[in-house]
Amino acid sequence: MKKQDLPTKPCLVCGRPFTWRKKWEKVWEEVKFCSERCRRSKAGALGSVTSRAPQSPHR
Repeated sequence: MKKQDLPTKPCLVCGRPFTWRKKWEKVWEEVKFCSERCRRSKAGALGSVTSRAPQSPHR
């Protein structure tokens, strides 16, 4: 199978398309991010429920 024939899907964080990999064979439906960096930054990009309260300046 040629690489151009492999399935692709867009990353939920950066929006770039990424291609199926052998290591994702059994979990392809669960894979949502193109890289570890996008996976780690998912909270900010997906509108996480937990947000930091604004800090008051120390005077």
